[in-house]
Amino acid sequence: MLEFIKKNIYLILLFIITLSIGFLTFLTFIDKGFVKLNDQNLQYLLILNILLLISLFIFIFFEIQKAIKNDIDQDGLKSNKKYITYFALFTLIPSVLISIFSLFLFSFALEKYFDKKVTTVVNNSYELAINYVEEIRNKIQSETVLIAFDTNKSKKFLNDNIKEYKRFLNTQKIIRNVDEIHIIDMNKELLFTTIDNSQFFVPPLDEALNLVLEDDRPLKIINAPENMSAAIMRLQNFENRFLYVVKYLDKNISKYLTESQEAINFYYTVEEKSTGIKVSFAIIYIIIVSVLLFLSISIAIRFSSRFFRSINNLIYASISIGKGDFDTKVPEVKTDKDLEILNKNFNLMIERLKNQQDKLIINERHEAWGSLARKLAHEIKNPLTPIQLTIDRLKDKYSSLLEDKDSENFKENLKIINNQIKQIGNLVNEFSDFARMPKPTMRDNDLVSLMKENIKLVNEIDKSIQIEFTKNLEKIVLNSDKEQISRVFFNLIKNSIESIQQKAEKDSKSNKKVTIELSEIDDHIYIVIVDSGIGFSKVSSNIKDILNPYFTTKKNGTGLGLSIVNKIISDHNGKIDFVPISDGAKIKIDFVK
Repeated sequence: MLEFIKKNIYLILLFIITLSIGFLTFLTFIDKGFVKLNDQNLQYLLILNILLLISLFIFIFFEIQKAIKNDIDQDGLKSNKKYITYFALFTLIPSVLISIFSLFLFSFALEKYFDKKVTTVVNNSYELAINYVEEIRNKIQSETVLIAFDTNKSKKFLNDNIKEYKRFLNTQKIIRNVDEIHIIDMNKELLFTTIDNSQFFVPPLDEALNLVLEDDRPLKIINAPENMSAAIMRLQNFENRFLYVVKYLDKNISKYLTESQEAINFYYTVEEKSTGIKVSFAIIYIIIVSVLLFLSISIAIRFSSRFFRSINNLIYASISIGKGDFDTKVPEVKTDKDLEILNKNFNLMIERLKNQQDKLIINERHEAWGSLARKLAHEIKNPLTPIQLTIDRLKDKYSSLLEDKDSENFKENLKIINNQIKQIGNLVNEFSDFARMPKPTMRDNDLVSLMKENIKLVNEIDKSIQIEFTKNLEKIVLNSDKEQISRVFFNLIKNSIESIQQKAEKDSKSNKKVTIELSEIDDHIYIVIVDSGIGFSKVSSNIKDILNPYFTTKKNGTGLGLSIVNKIISDHNGKIDFVPISDGAKIKIDFVK
C-alpha cells in the first residue's frame, strides 16, 4: 500500500485538490463556503473545476498507459489485455449506471425539496415564530397600560413610601405575569423597583425614553439578543416618572428565530442555485468515479502482472523447451505462493531434463566414440606388431653391413620409428581404455582421503607448484566407484599442473598455485579447483568443446582425459562446469547425494 501511494503521490495530490475545489464549489453554491457567493466567483470556480478535471483525466490516462506498457505489453500475452479490459468494464459500467441513477435521484430529491407544500411549511413555521414574539410584545404593551393605570390610581395610597411601592409593584408583577417593574425618572434614575439588587438594573435606551416624554402612549421595546421584551410609558399622575416593564422571553426563542431565518435564507439560496448545485454534485461524482476507475484498472494491472507474468514465463519456457533449449529458466518473480512453487518446480523439472539430456548425450557420445575407439584400436594395433618385427629384422640384418657413420644414422632413424610406434601404442591403449571403461561399482568412499592420496601422487610431478587443499568436514562420504573417482581427481589436478607448467614456459615469474575446496552442503558435495595456468579462454572459443573426445591442446595429448572425467562424473549423478577467470581456470563439480 505504501509503495502504491509513493508511486502515485502526484495523482493523489491532484485528486485531493480537484475534489477539494469541487466541494468548495458546492459549498459556494449553497452560500456555506468562505468564497463569497456571486456570479464572478462561481464562474471562476467552474472554470477551475473543468481545468482540474481535464488534468486529472490526462494524468490518469498517461499513468494507465505507462502501467500497461511496463507491466502488460512487455509480456506480450493477449490474455493480459483481455482481462484488464474486462476488469475496467466491470468497474466502469456499474459506476456509470450508479452515477446516472444517483444524479437522477439527487435531481428528483432536490425538486421535491422545493415542492410547494415544503415551501409553505417553511414559511408558515417562520411566521408562527414571528407571531409568537409579536404576541408577547403586544401583551407586554397592554400589561404596561394596566400597571400604569393602577399606579396612577394609587398615587395617594403609595405616597412615595418605598415599602408600599415595593409591595404594590411585586403584586402587579405577579398579577400581570411579568419579570421586572421599574419606576424611573427622565434621567433613567431608578426610583422604585421589584428587583432586590439595583445593580442588575438595565435602563432603557435614550431613544426609547425620549419618544415617551411628551406622549402618553406606551412604547414597545424588544431586544432579541437578550431574549427580552419590554415597554415604557409616562405616568400621567406623576411628574417626571415613567413606568418601565420587562418580560424575559424563553431563552431559546432568539436562537429559534435566528436559525429559522438562516434556514429560510438557505432554502431560497438553494432554490435559486439548484442548477449550479446539480453541476457541482456531478463534478464531484465524476472526480470520485474517475479515481475509482483508475484504482480498479491499476489493481487489475497489478493483479494481471502478478498472475499472468508467471503464466507467461511458463509458456515461453515451455516453448523454448519444446525447441530443445534446456538452458531456459523461468524468472523468479514476486507473486502468489502457489505460483512461486510452480515456477520453482518447473525450473527443477527443466534442470532434471537438462541433466538427463546431458547424460544421454554423454552416453551416446561415449558409445559412439567407444565404438570408433574399438575399431581404431583393432585396425591400428594389428599392423603395429609386424612393423615392430620388421624394424628388428632390418636392424639385425643391415646394421653390420653399413659403415660406422651410416650405421649410426640408420640406428637413429630406427629409434625414431620405434618411438612413434610406442606413441601409437599408447594411443591405442587409451582408445582401448576409453572403449572398455567399466560401469562404476558403487560403495561409500571418503572423498577427503581420496583427494589427499591423489594430491600426494601429483605432487611428485612438479614439487615447485603449491597445492592448497581445504574442506568443511573431516569426512565427506559419497557412494561412488573408488578407482573412477580417483581417476577424476588425478586427471583434473594433473591438468592444472600441466597448464601452470605451460604458462611458466612463457613467463617464469608466473604464480604457481592450485587451490582445491571440498565441501558438503545439504545433499550436495561441491569440489572447486582453481589454478593459475593458461585458462580456458585460450583453449577454445566454446568452452564446451573441452569435453569433446579427442579435443586437446597438448602436444602429445589424445583429448580423452576430460571426456572420460565427464563420463565418470555423469555416471555418479554429478555435473562439471568450467569457469573462465582473469588469471587461470576454475573447475566446479557438483555431486548430488
